[in-house]
Amino acid sequence: MKLNFEEIIKATQAEIIKCDNENGLYSFSTDTRTIQNNEIYIPLKGENFDGENFIENALEKGAKGYFTTDKDKLFEKADIILYVNDTKEAYLKLANFYKNKINPYTIAITGSSGKTTVKEMMYSVFKNAGNTVKSELNHNNEIGLCQTLSAINEDTKYLTVEMGMRGFGEIELLSKYAQPDIAVIVNTGSAHIGRLGSLLNIAKAKFEITKFLKKDGVLISHDNKLIKQINDNKHKTIYFGLDDKDLKIMEMTSEYSRFEYKGYTYKLNVSGEHNIQNSLSVIEAGLYAGLTPDIIAKGLSEFSPIEKRWDIQEIKGFKIINDGYNSNPESVKAAIKTFLSFTPSPKSVVLGDMGELGLNEEEYHQETGKFLEQFDCDYVLTIGKLAEYIKPANIKTVHFETKKELCEFIKNKLPENSNILLKASRFMKFEDIIKELEQ
Repeated sequence: MKLNFEEIIKATQAEIIKCDNENGLYSFSTDTRTIQNNEIYIPLKGENFDGENFIENALEKGAKGYFTTDKDKLFEKADIILYVNDTKEAYLKLANFYKNKINPYTIAITGSSGKTTVKEMMYSVFKNAGNTVKSELNHNNEIGLCQTLSAINEDTKYLTVEMGMRGFGEIELLSKYAQPDIAVIVNTGSAHIGRLGSLLNIAKAKFEITKFLKKDGVLISHDNKLIKQINDNKHKTIYFGLDDKDLKIMEMTSEYSRFEYKGYTYKLNVSGEHNIQNSLSVIEAGLYAGLTPDIIAKGLSEFSPIEKRWDIQEIKGFKIINDGYNSNPESVKAAIKTFLSFTPSPKSVVLGDMGELGLNEEEYHQETGKFLEQFDCDYVLTIGKLAEYIKPANIKTVHFETKKELCEFIKNKLPENSNILLKASRFMKFEDIIKELEQ
């Protein structure tokens, strides 16, 4: 992202404290460790840090100037000093100004689970139709949005933005500065119910993505009764779901699926009805944006899961499916159903805690145990304070205090050539199980 001085002032409405050079283009940095010459430093603030304490350091490393919320914080070395009330807001305004200057077709994506998968599917499809930029990793908050918008260039035709939230108002803020052409609500599940209190509140928080949807834009949403209940119908809405009469699932294994939708055949190199459902949102977005079914089918066939999301590895004779990036009651059931329905025996499931489920967290874990009872499974192995409540009545279940003990059991007790699913919330760090098994 590069802007001239006039554009910077127009975007941020900053008060000019000092300006020794209005000429040229300026880029921006929030990190003194990577500051480059001719950049303007934006010192962000958080609960435990204040970037304004490092302004002098940024100037020593080559910054041409800086934003500040303190008019008394003056450094002679700076060519440019700009005063604003809020540096994060200034960053958002700069990113939004730059985005509108380039004006890429923008798809915003949120959901209780699967939003990163849909974002990656969306990127895989749209990059075949033109230069496309996506949110990297889990850059789904305000700073991540700024980084994503800053990454576009004059050739960017499409932009896919992931939007996360933990409470009310967060997605509305992201929508304000992204101003999407298409808003996608992948699903509304019980993730963050501990913070928001009810599924209806979660749906309301997700629906904030439409707040700054362009007037001629479209909402593409999972066919959900709560979304239908709160939908103000200010925008065209397309609902998708596995019950759609135009959907026909033709083939599914543990590693891929093939289906027909609205007369065209699509293939995914990943299994699970939930992934087919995810892809329906991508198909609808592509069709609405004017992409042909052939381009969409090509992009979906090229999609592959990112790390820790249905990541298949062969370790010590075991086939490990690591789906340990995140977990909530809906996503864990989807993973269990896919794995145990389409994976040959011997097969076992390793489950850890699901986070942010509020007062009913024990009950949600007990329900997972009940859900498991409808499937054939050699072992259910659990680790974590809450996962101990996962106790299917008809499956051998073993609980562990440490990952080392769990791995020893896998290596010494599970049948040879076992297929193993790993599923837990991110804070459980199930990648440690992979590392332990590899040793």
